[in-house]
Amino acid sequence: MADEVLHSIQDGIATLTLNRPEKRNAINSAMAASLMAHFGALEQHRDVRVVVLRGAGPVFCAGRDLREMGQQQHAEGAAQTGVVALLQQLETLPHPTIAMVHGDALAGGCELALHCDLRVAAEGARFGMPLARLGLSVPFELACKLIEVLGPAFTRQLLFTAQPIEARRAHDMGLVHQVVPPADLESATYAMARAIAGNAPLALRGIKANIQRALSIRAQIPHADLDDMVQRTRRSADAREGVRAWLEKRAPVFRGE
Repeated sequence: MADEVLHSIQDGIATLTLNRPEKRNAINSAMAASLMAHFGALEQHRDVRVVVLRGAGPVFCAGRDLREMGQQQHAEGAAQTGVVALLQQLETLPHPTIAMVHGDALAGGCELALHCDLRVAAEGARFGMPLARLGLSVPFELACKLIEVLGPAFTRQLLFTAQPIEARRAHDMGLVHQVVPPADLESATYAMARAIAGNAPLALRGIKANIQRALSIRAQIPHADLDDMVQRTRRSADAREGVRAWLEKRAPVFRGE
């Protein structure tokens, strides 16, 4: 079995590559565990200045592995806790992070990109949070991240419609920092990474720590009731129908139960 995540370090730039191209880089438990292990190792790696996250094949990341998710749906609380921990670990890496998005970044893939500090996208790449189409609700932590990046108005649009948006529109909404032709994506991403890597490492860590501290108020907001609502939604008949319909490539029939 191929490694779910490939890694390399060169000239102070660490690259992590999601490596399930035959599954559109869908995040299964093994990939999530591998990512967390790599993040943990990078936290201690003093030669790294910046981290680039990318995907193998034509897609950045299509989100959670829905077949695995369907099997775990009745125990979804633990699985969701793991995803939140993964995203929190990515967000709190001491190094600046860049998502290099060349294809679809949907659901959990969009979350991975959002929890990076910067996002560079190829023209034609798409971002989307199709949770409502799957009969799912948004975790509080992700709602906070979306509002932080997009503001409440565009967060409502992205979540309520559940429709993907293309890179140019994502740039207009503030989700993407730079959009380039597909042939220029790698060079543009690594030019940005080299610009960051050329700066003083203590300054970079201090800047990121300041930004994270300024945003830390969200961690103090009680949300146990919202977490309970998310879990009830994930265990609902509509959620089971949403996942089945997505896998069967048909329109879901929701009944509000």
